[in-house]
Amino acid sequence: MEALPTGTLAGAGSFRCERCGFGVALHERDAVPECPSCGHARFSRASLFGPPQAPGEDDLMPESPEWLDEAREALSTPGAYVAFHDDERVHVVPLQDGWTRVGRSLSAHVRFDDPTVSRRHALLYCDPTQARVLDDRSLNGVFCNGEKVDLAELNNGDEIAVGRFRLYFLTVVSDRSTARVG
Repeated sequence: MEALPTGTLAGAGSFRCERCGFGVALHERDAVPECPSCGHARFSRASLFGPPQAPGEDDLMPESPEWLDEAREALSTPGAYVAFHDDERVHVVPLQDGWTRVGRSLSAHVRFDDPTVSRRHALLYCDPTQARVLDDRSLNGVFCNGEKVDLAELNNGDEIAVGRFRLYFLTVVSDRSTARVG
């Protein structure tokens, strides 16, 4: 892989930070930026179609972020939720029974205004006995716990990658403990 320092004219394509794996898409004459996630100055050409991992982490499951336990503890109403971190804020969205749209579209229930997310990226389906994620014809794919999926059953704590965003599926049962839907 060709590594590019900050300021180099990279040409069109996708690049990942060599330290944290953050992905960026650049046009022909864009300069390679400092990483918005960690500030590192070196990027390597990469694909936005694979899971975002820093080099050498191919066999490791990413650890849960620090904020996730705090978000989980704040939940008191039984049900299914999806939690994610964006713009220095943690968002926790309750999921209703039925379909929840995730994407860049204005009609999405969970909306990300980001070019790595398709207008119709993913669908989350919940009912009292199960929860699933479905790739809704996205360009970059949907990843559940690091594996690309078309359809996957969700369990408490599962990570769903949609573009550059990591969503975490959480469930709360009536006795305040977290458990699988059902």
